[in-house]
Amino acid sequence: MALGSNALRVIFFLVMVVCAVHAGKPAPKEKENEKSSEAAAAPEGAAEASGPGGSFDISKLGAKGDGKTDSTKALTEAWASACAKTGAQKILIPKGDYLTGPLNFTGPCKGSITIQVDGNLLGSTDLNQFKANWIEIMRVDNLVITGKGKLDGQGPSVWSKNACDKKYDCKTLPNSLVLDFVNDATIEGITLLNAKFFHMNIFQCKGVTVKDVTVSAPGDSPNTDGIHMGDSSKITITGTTIGTGDDCISIGPGTSGVNITGVTCGPGHGISVGSLGRYKDEKDVTDITVKDCTLKKTTNGVRIKSYEDAASVLTASKIHYENIQMDDVANPIIIDMKYCPNKICTAKGSSKVTVKDVTFKNITGTSSTPEAVSLLCSDKLPCSGVTMADVKVEYKGTNNKTMAVCTNAKGTASGCLKELACF
Repeated sequence: MALGSNALRVIFFLVMVVCAVHAGKPAPKEKENEKSSEAAAAPEGAAEASGPGGSFDISKLGAKGDGKTDSTKALTEAWASACAKTGAQKILIPKGDYLTGPLNFTGPCKGSITIQVDGNLLGSTDLNQFKANWIEIMRVDNLVITGKGKLDGQGPSVWSKNACDKKYDCKTLPNSLVLDFVNDATIEGITLLNAKFFHMNIFQCKGVTVKDVTVSAPGDSPNTDGIHMGDSSKITITGTTIGTGDDCISIGPGTSGVNITGVTCGPGHGISVGSLGRYKDEKDVTDITVKDCTLKKTTNGVRIKSYEDAASVLTASKIHYENIQMDDVANPIIIDMKYCPNKICTAKGSSKVTVKDVTFKNITGTSSTPEAVSLLCSDKLPCSGVTMADVKVEYKGTNNKTMAVCTNAKGTASGCLKELACF
């Protein structure tokens, strides 16, 4: 009986040892993986994006919409993350005012990117932060910028530092939104407000549409062009309202296939082709259509401008203006081949710019200057193929009469006011 009790004690001891050893074994591999996955999950509040499509909310990346906190880092991180992922990616700028310094959004990106602007971005007024532009997007395809928010350059704080009206080769202030080497892009619904310099600059782009955009700055703000483009093709601007201190739209050298419709311009310097010929190696401008637009109290209407002492040999051709309403506009129709800002040109320079095949059709309304039509072409390279059809713009003043001033221009006129029929 004593022997039996000892045996039982031994068996009980062995059972306890086995249980203790089993309890000390590592957890199964799948449980370890679950714990590792939980540890690697994005921290609470971080932007989330997964799979072929995702969204990056800058307010979840540290941006604060108080108009004071610098949100540059959050926007830069959002772009880097979105650009690195395939599929359709979205960067969300929620309601609020987000202050930023320079933003350089560079591609190529693996997928398409939409920047949803529901809030407002404010450009820093500290010019020391900027080496060039404010928001610059480069080498990106399939881009959309949309929303009801604003890109506010906060120009009034720095316009006094713009010396370009006194010095031609001045240091320019930062442009607000710059697209470089961007293809297949849509800018829709947003407002560009009070740029330090140009509101939008489109360079070497193809297939860009600007739709239902508002551009706004005071009429006396310096060099605040609305939309400038150069060396670009297949550009569409439609349903857009622009009021600035410079050209509402300017079409620079090397541009082709431009379609501008339903634009309201004013205040500003009008809708311009040029200036042309300022720099060497400029390329031709061709296939430009401006249709169904209204200009209000602008300092020019539809304008083509080139330097008399042009540094480049180039041609501006196939330019068509139709159904344009002028409301108290100075110089409603003007070709100026003697353009010379700041009086720095050689007045008797040898013109190298050719202007030909230009149509003005159904241009109506009122002029604030007696010269409703000014075709000031070069005696060395006269304008040719100018067509004027149903041009009926009248001087609204009482101290003079409506007139046309036409020099070195060749073309035809039909259905125009007799005072405006140059040919």
